[in-house]
Amino acid sequence: MTGIMKTQIDWIPLSLGGVRPTQGKTLAVMQVSGGSQSFNAVNQLRILGRWMRLLTIPNQSSTPKAFLEFDGAGRMKPSPFYDRVVDVMEELMKFTILARDSKDYLLDRYSERKESAEELSVRVNQKAI
Repeated sequence: MTGIMKTQIDWIPLSLGGVRPTQGKTLAVMQVSGGSQSFNAVNQLRILGRWMRLLTIPNQSSTPKAFLEFDGAGRMKPSPFYDRVVDVMEELMKFTILARDSKDYLLDRYSERKESAEELSVRVNQKAI
């Protein structure tokens, strides 16, 4: 997950100013670790998600000692950790569906409307051609 978000950050075009290509998309945050459970990475990913203007769902998942949670075929074994992953994915789907039709409204920002209005005014009110 961290690699995916890092790639998103690296490829954000700077020419768009405050508009981010990620804004308005939904984000679920989950982590696996080889040792004990820690929410430091999850919390940092939530901060990055907000910075990227992603709609970060409230639920999250952290699976400690992940090497014990998968079978030989690479599938996660039934456990409370598995149940939590399914819960997070269901919530991601629900928030995505809820936000989908409201995307234009949710992404509408005063500062971006103001900037666009000023640019339009400069273009329309030219003193010479």
